[in-house]
Amino acid sequence: MVGSLWMVLFAALLATGCDQVEKKPEAPRAILEGNKIVFPAGAAQLTTIKSEPAAAGKPATLRISGRLVWDESKTVRVFPPFSGRVIRILANPGSTVKPGQALALLASPEFGQAQADARRGTTDFVLAEKNLARLRELHANGVAPRKDLHAAEADYARAQSEMQRAQTKINLYGGNETAVDQSFTLKSPIAGTVVERNINPGQELRSDLMLANAPAMFVITDPGHLWVQLDAGERDLPYLLRGQKLRLRTSSYSEDSFSATVDLVSDFIDPVTRVIKVRGSVDNRERKLKGEMFVTAEIDIGTRPGVQVPAKAVFLVGDKYYAFTEDAPGSFTRVEVKTGGEANGSIGVVAGLAPGQKVVVEGSLLLQRLLRQLTGG
Repeated sequence: MVGSLWMVLFAALLATGCDQVEKKPEAPRAILEGNKIVFPAGAAQLTTIKSEPAAAGKPATLRISGRLVWDESKTVRVFPPFSGRVIRILANPGSTVKPGQALALLASPEFGQAQADARRGTTDFVLAEKNLARLRELHANGVAPRKDLHAAEADYARAQSEMQRAQTKINLYGGNETAVDQSFTLKSPIAGTVVERNINPGQELRSDLMLANAPAMFVITDPGHLWVQLDAGERDLPYLLRGQKLRLRTSSYSEDSFSATVDLVSDFIDPVTRVIKVRGSVDNRERKLKGEMFVTAEIDIGTRPGVQVPAKAVFLVGDKYYAFTEDAPGSFTRVEVKTGGEANGSIGVVAGLAPGQKVVVEGSLLLQRLLRQLTGG
């Protein structure tokens, strides 16, 4: 009987304790007052929200990453016009070459066939010419019929066309019909410096290397002139006009800058990366800069209108930009803003904020999520 009484009392105490846990007062929550989110004093969320005064517009520098490439207007990639085997290499990276200078010697049966075609074309033409002269004389004396003369004239015209075709082909590649030695000399079409060589002695080459996306046998360019290719954002477009001067910096020469000029701004935005390709020319007469070197382009964009805030203070909802302002301790309002360019981690706001107005720089996404919960949207 006593044991049962103790069990009843113990159960009553447990029930009382559970009721006390369940009836523990909840922490005060944020509320929506008009278009403001208001937190009660001491709310834990306030420790994750930080705000700063919006700074007045100040001189800024736009920085865009890019890389250096060869100036394609002064660059040629040499591919073999005939299949063959590399017999001798006559130019190496760093060599300065002139137009028509030999780069490599190939043994090419295809070139030998072109030589033979040119010689055969010349021989057939000489024979056709002599036959036509003979028939003209016979026809004039009434011995040969007119139809034979016409046939000889047609043979002469065909032989002449074939000779011209074969000789033009062989002359285009620097050969002639006097010798059929199958020896083809690959020559430089421009003056410049050999910056790449992708062949070795004894290597077998095909004439369709370009179609197979294989590297060129030789790359010849003028390293004193380079192009810079930049990946710009849509916000950078107002500052990237043709003729715009750029300063290039690279980690290899941290104290130096190099001048460049914008030559071309792409007419479309890459649908995947959302960047705009910009190309500029670089004077590299000192030969400090190298092809494929990473650089940063700088543009002084002057004093921006409006105010400057950290870029993380502004966020996108749909197609509009917003920021949260702190109107009083624990009271925040979402405002629509119109942005300008972005540089150095700051973004310009030309409408929606005033200098000195406190703007949330950490916790904006928390406030946006809470706003959606409170408004049910």
